[in-house]
Amino acid sequence: MCGIVGFVDKTMLNKKPVINDMMEMIKHRGPNSSGEYVNDEVALGFRRLSIIDLKGGSQPILNEDKTKAIIFNGEIYNFQPIREELIAAGHTFTTHSDTEVLLHGYEEYGIEGLLKKIRGMFAFLIWDDTKKELVGARDFFGIKPMYYYHQDGMFMIGSEIKSFLKNPKFKKELNPEALRPYLTFQYSALDETFFKNVFRVPEGHYFTLKDDKLTIKKYWDVDFKANHLSLEDTINAIDKSISESVDAHRISDVEVGSLLSSGVDSSYITSVLRPEHTFSIGFDDKKYHEGIAAKELADHLGLENKSDVVTAQEAFKNFPLIQYHLDEPDSNPSCVPLYFLTKLASKDVTVILSGEGADELFAGYANYGWHSHSKAIRVFAQGLKKLPRGARVSIAHGLKRSPNFHGRLHLYEATAPAEEFFIGEARIFHEADAVKILQPAFKRSETVEQIVTKSYKKVRHYDDEVKKMQYLDIHQFMPKDILLKADKLSMANSMELRVPFLDKEVAKVAEGIPTKYLLNSKDSKYALRMAANRHLPDAWARREKLGFPVPVSAWLHDEDIYKEVRDLFAADFAAKFFDQAAILKLVDDYYNNVGPDDNRRKIWTVYTFLVWYKVYFIDNEKPEFIPDKNKQTATVQA
Repeated sequence: MCGIVGFVDKTMLNKKPVINDMMEMIKHRGPNSSGEYVNDEVALGFRRLSIIDLKGGSQPILNEDKTKAIIFNGEIYNFQPIREELIAAGHTFTTHSDTEVLLHGYEEYGIEGLLKKIRGMFAFLIWDDTKKELVGARDFFGIKPMYYYHQDGMFMIGSEIKSFLKNPKFKKELNPEALRPYLTFQYSALDETFFKNVFRVPEGHYFTLKDDKLTIKKYWDVDFKANHLSLEDTINAIDKSISESVDAHRISDVEVGSLLSSGVDSSYITSVLRPEHTFSIGFDDKKYHEGIAAKELADHLGLENKSDVVTAQEAFKNFPLIQYHLDEPDSNPSCVPLYFLTKLASKDVTVILSGEGADELFAGYANYGWHSHSKAIRVFAQGLKKLPRGARVSIAHGLKRSPNFHGRLHLYEATAPAEEFFIGEARIFHEADAVKILQPAFKRSETVEQIVTKSYKKVRHYDDEVKKMQYLDIHQFMPKDILLKADKLSMANSMELRVPFLDKEVAKVAEGIPTKYLLNSKDSKYALRMAANRHLPDAWARREKLGFPVPVSAWLHDEDIYKEVRDLFAADFAAKFFDQAAILKLVDDYYNNVGPDDNRRKIWTVYTFLVWYKVYFIDNEKPEFIPDKNKQTATVQA
C-alpha cells in the first residue's frame, strides 16, 4: 500500500524538487520509503508502506531495458501464478513484488489483457518511454483513489488531491457546482471534484495519455443476471467465494488484523480470517459503543479484541484533520469513528480487513425495500413484486398519493420504479431545500436526477428494481463515499485497509443471485446472512444493520459544541455560500429542540463543508492532532 503521484510536462525543466514536494504531501500513505522517476517529459513519485517483499519492493520499478517504469498503489492477490507465467514467457524479475508483475504483465499482455488477469485493488501508472505514453488504471470497484488535473499542456495524477497543491502549475479553485449536489448526497457526487478541473478516473477504467491527448476507457462493470441456483447452492457459492477471498486477502509479509463491529459483514470476515488482533470503537455515549458486542463475539471466537472510546472533544477538535485527509467534504458521520478506529489498529498491525461492499453486492440497505418490521407487510410486499411491471407501477403511484399508514413506504418502494424514488444510500437535503439555503452563485449544478440517470440509463433493461438500486450505489455511494473514506482515513494512519467482499470473484457470485434470495420477507442480505451463519452464532448473523452509530444529536445539544458550530455558521466566509440567517436558524432551532430530528444531518452536512473549506482555502495548512487530555483509558466489559 502506497501513495502515488506524477505529472507530464515537457516545459518544466527541474521536475525533481517539485515531485519530491508533491510526495511529501502524501507521506502518511507511505512513511517507510520514497522513490521517483524523472526525465524530460514525466515525473513519477512514490511513497511506500511496506507490505510485500519488504526488502525488494521499492518503487518505481523499471523493466529489463529501462524503457518502462511503474508506480503502484494497492495489492494484486493473484500475482504469484501470473509471475510464474511471465517467467516462463522469458521475463526477468529483480523483485518478488506484485508491482513488478504488473509491469511485465503490461509488456506481455497489453493493458486490457493485464486487467482481465489480475485480482485485487489497485491504482497504477506506467510510463512507456519508447511510446512517450503514460498508461494508468483504477481497480474494478474504485477501492484505491486516482485523481487527475489536465490543463494547458500539464497533466497531473495521483492518489490524493492535496499532492497537486505543491505543483506550481496547479491552480487551486473551488468548483462552485459541487456544493449543491453535495448537500443532498453528503459526499462529492459529480465527476469533477470540489477542486475546479480535478476529476476522478472512474472505477473500472484505464487511461492513456499521449501527445497531451487523454483517453479514458471502461474495462469492467458489474452485470446483474439472475441464475437458477437453489437457495442452498447459492449459500454454498457465497461462502466458498468469501472464504477464498479472505484467504487471498490475508497474503502479506506483515501481520493482518480485522476491524470488528456489531454487524454481520465485519463479523463474517473476522470469523473466516481468525486474526490475532481485532479492533472496535465506540463513543463516550454508551448507546453508541459497538465495542461491547464486538468483544462478546471476539471472546466467542477466541480472539483478542482491542477497543477504544472516542470522546466528543476528541471528535470535534480533530474533525478538521479528518476533513483534511478526505480531500473533499464528506458528512457521513462514520468518518469520525473510522479515523479513530484505524488510529487504534495502527498501534498493532499494518494491514486490516474490513466489511465494506457487502451491502451493495448483497442488498443490505433498508432503502432497497426493508422499511417495516411487520412480517405481514413484508410478505404482502413480496407478493406484489411478482405482479407485471405495469400493475406494480400503478399500485406504487396510488400508494404515493394515499394518506400515510404503517407500511406504506415499504409497499411503495417494493412496487415503484427505482428511478422515481431512489437516488442512492443517502439523502440529506431535498434538492429544493438545498437551493433555498444557497447563495445564487452556488445554485447552478447538475440536478440530482441528472446525476443518477447516468447510472440508471446503463441498466434500463433491468426488470428488477433492487438490482437497479444496487447498480447505482456501486457507482455512486460506494466509490465516492464508502470506499473513499475507507482508503483515506486508513492511510491517514498509515494503514492498509482491505475489503474481501469487493473481489471480482465474489462479484461474479453476487451478480447471479436472484433478488428473492437477498431481500425478502425474512430479512435483508438474506443469503449472505445464511452463509455467515455457518461461521457465526445466530445473533450475529441476523443482527440488524447499524453502520457506525454516531451521537451527532447529543453533540449538537452540548452547549460548548453548539457554540462552536454556531460560530462557524456565523463566520464571514460562510455568508459567501449560504443564507446565513437560514443556517443559523437551523442550528439554533435544533439546539432548542425545535423542528424535526433529521435536521441534525443537515446541520452536520453544512458544518462539514465549512470545516473543509476553512482547512483548504483559509487556513491552508494541515491541522494537528489534538488529544483529549481529560480522556480516561477505555475498558470494555463483555
